[in-house]
Amino acid sequence: MTIQFVNTEAGLNTLCQQLADSEWLAVDTEFHREKTYFPQLCLIQVASNDVIACVDPLAISDLSPLMALFYSENITIVFHAARQDLELFFLMKNALPPKVFDTQLAATVLGYGDQIGYGNLVKQCLGVELDKGQARTDWRQRPLSEAQVDYAADDVRYLRQLYLQLVDELNRTGRVEWLSDDFAALTAKETYQEDPQQSWLRVKGAGRLKSQQLVILQELGAWREKRAIEVDLPRRWILKDDVMLDLARFSPTTVDAMKKIRGLEPRDIDRYGKILINVITAAKEIPKEQWPVLKRPTALSNQQEALIDALMALLRKSCDEQSITPSAVATRKDIESLVRGQDCALLHGWRYKIIGQTLQAFMQGKISIQAQPTHLEIKES
Repeated sequence: MTIQFVNTEAGLNTLCQQLADSEWLAVDTEFHREKTYFPQLCLIQVASNDVIACVDPLAISDLSPLMALFYSENITIVFHAARQDLELFFLMKNALPPKVFDTQLAATVLGYGDQIGYGNLVKQCLGVELDKGQARTDWRQRPLSEAQVDYAADDVRYLRQLYLQLVDELNRTGRVEWLSDDFAALTAKETYQEDPQQSWLRVKGAGRLKSQQLVILQELGAWREKRAIEVDLPRRWILKDDVMLDLARFSPTTVDAMKKIRGLEPRDIDRYGKILINVITAAKEIPKEQWPVLKRPTALSNQQEALIDALMALLRKSCDEQSITPSAVATRKDIESLVRGQDCALLHGWRYKIIGQTLQAFMQGKISIQAQPTHLEIKES
């Protein structure tokens, strides 16, 4: 099938007319964000049953005809690992396509593995080994070579077949509804809305700080996030995580004292020194009742550890019977949360249906497990 490379508005209008009657479209994007806060959209790949196209958003200023298809109530938009693609669309439109299907999530509930990559899934399902020769392409460059366009087109060429095969498997196994909550989360605006006041939670090592140090880190994180957005630069280019931790830990009160912070470059002190002192000073004035709190779990007892082991055995048994990888359903941390009485993924959606309710029944004494020579057997109590 000939690949269309679309880099004019007239060409885009023609393409959209060809796609207009589709029930679904396979979609992927290429973007660049190594040097920016916001991802830079560089290419949009789209395919229907009989069309494959690569659309150049660097050459076309008005993408609204294509966006109208993506946001149609009548067309399902198919992605693999949709989160980053949908983030791009959310930034462009402040809204999300209403009908989305993610082949990575579908593969998870069908037993292909947890967070399986596109190439691996294509190989498993279709027996095709994808070319990786253009994996490090800078998609901002123009013109793109024929090899680059063909490589990009592969991301939707086989996505079409994956979609049709996985939908068929979901229907045969009765697992279509398992994915409704996950797909709903993908199209919820809250999934993509960043709260600067929560950005400190991404700072590795925050758990080693004390209470007042955490509130300083929170305010530094909020300032860094807002600054990164304002100048469209990566967070780490504004302040590195380890520098923020040291600023929160030592809370310097003067620019001279700030010079002792390892990793804080002189140019950063010249640029942001006074601002950071003001942020730290203001953070110290925040009332104690408003300080953030990191919940540090208490150590589990030996009996709780034994219970977790039993629940893990039930998890593996259930997943084996349903041909699902256990790690795709729950981790030991998820089981720990269940034992602690905390909310976790096992209490929601398809995970609850296939194993969460069984684990709860075991914990409530409604069922028991007995060892047989070759397997575990579940008995109603």
